[in-house]
Amino acid sequence: MALRRWLWLVLICALCVPGGAFAQTETGPQISIFLNGQKIHSDVPPYLDPNANITLVPLRVISEALGANVSWEQSSQTAAIQKQDTTMLLTVGQRQARVNGSSVALDAPVVNRQGRVMVPLRFVGEQLGLTVHWEQATRTITLLSGLAEVPAPPPDSAGSETSDSLRGVWVSTVYNLDWPSPDSYGNAAKQQQEYIRLLDELQEMGINAVFVQVRPAADAIYPSTLVPWSKFLTGTQGKDPGYDPLAFMIAETHRRGMQFHAWFNPFRASTDAKTEQLAANHVAKQHPEWIVTVDNKMYINPGIPEARQHIIAAILEVVNRYEIDGVHLDDYFYPSGGTFPDDATYQAYNGNRFASKADWRRDNINAFVRELSHAIKQAKPEIQFGISPFGVWRNQADDPSGSATRAGVTTYDHMYADVRTWIQQGWVDYVAPQIYWSFAAPATPYATLVEWWTNEVKGTDVKLYIGHAPYKLGTAEAGWQTAQEIINQLTYNARYPEVQGSLFFSAKDLRKNPLGVADALKAYFFSR
Repeated sequence: MALRRWLWLVLICALCVPGGAFAQTETGPQISIFLNGQKIHSDVPPYLDPNANITLVPLRVISEALGANVSWEQSSQTAAIQKQDTTMLLTVGQRQARVNGSSVALDAPVVNRQGRVMVPLRFVGEQLGLTVHWEQATRTITLLSGLAEVPAPPPDSAGSETSDSLRGVWVSTVYNLDWPSPDSYGNAAKQQQEYIRLLDELQEMGINAVFVQVRPAADAIYPSTLVPWSKFLTGTQGKDPGYDPLAFMIAETHRRGMQFHAWFNPFRASTDAKTEQLAANHVAKQHPEWIVTVDNKMYINPGIPEARQHIIAAILEVVNRYEIDGVHLDDYFYPSGGTFPDDATYQAYNGNRFASKADWRRDNINAFVRELSHAIKQAKPEIQFGISPFGVWRNQADDPSGSATRAGVTTYDHMYADVRTWIQQGWVDYVAPQIYWSFAAPATPYATLVEWWTNEVKGTDVKLYIGHAPYKLGTAEAGWQTAQEIINQLTYNARYPEVQGSLFFSAKDLRKNPLGVADALKAYFFSR
């Protein structure tokens, strides 16, 4: 094939409408369409608009073949297509469509051609989750329903997923994203009921581990002698919620036979730059010299050794006091965007004489990971210590040993997190890269990244968990138009013995069951 497109779909609307404005006719042989190997017959064939170089297709026949419902509003010249949880509205002459209430731009306006509503092929692919192939030589469009095909693994790979594999979910407390709800502020009973319901729903899907954010912003969802109570419990930072949420959550989680991992955001000091609402014992008030503000957010400066030790002490407070199964860090090291003003810190703390500030920053994060790892293992060696980095370590364009990707951000160059060193030195028990892209992602394809990470952990004692993005289901990004994308990712992972499990971001996105993903996970996990 001369060209392969992973295109999404919104579609098929080909409706019987009275004659309207015709698009300019192209010359050349007629374009044919095949859906899942069967030729689609239409009284109005696809055609190429020579002005926009866009292929338009009459897709009522396609949408109906896929089980979508199609209706037509004559007065407004609008076609409505509904498939599962997706509703699309397309109006003749408009250069945008409405998908679940949101406006989506089209490559060309919707056209009424000989009584058929014609829409751009790319929109069709994106919104209905079809894989689109275009063969120039034969002028043939091939459409495949379901997900983009799952690439084959190397021939010597052997599947490893069992019922014992980790099936984790991130539970965000920052901004009250997953738990607790703002409606529960100051109401211990309501917060506990919400958490019990969350666990019930997740366990019903087959989830066996929760990664709960216990340190959202240099604060705590547990009584601490070092940092203040989180404002996401009561609405006011430093205010006692009247119980120990962490103790309660651990007990409820373990009662179900599920794992509880304490998730720490290491260097975020606050979600904004305001200090007036911070508690008196917040690090930004006690040690303002440790704080760097970037893009209106406060960070603890990783270049200051005392600041790093303060974070380690806060984490060890949980390790020593609670029966957690793991300590988990996200990818908040240095911020990936904005200017981080640390010239003075670089001059003051560059004892190893790094010529490059980038290398110095990576050394700061390496020191933090190494020292935290040693402290956890000295206190409780049975606790798992793992980190979830951004999904791309480095691109091959910057490092021949990097992945064959074109990511605009990489964990090594932008967060200054040298995950490869952590793996090689054995400082972590597992890594959980956030591979938040589909198989169809052009710059960062899922399969390419999974293979790269499996090669990184191969031959080591470090486990590999894959971070998945159910929050993208139903969005316009390539590959996320059906929940089968997630299932295909899990199926692909199972072919690699290095992949020991999966994590999903986040709990709310599974509980909302977009495109039926919760049902799909339940069917998948309970069949293993």
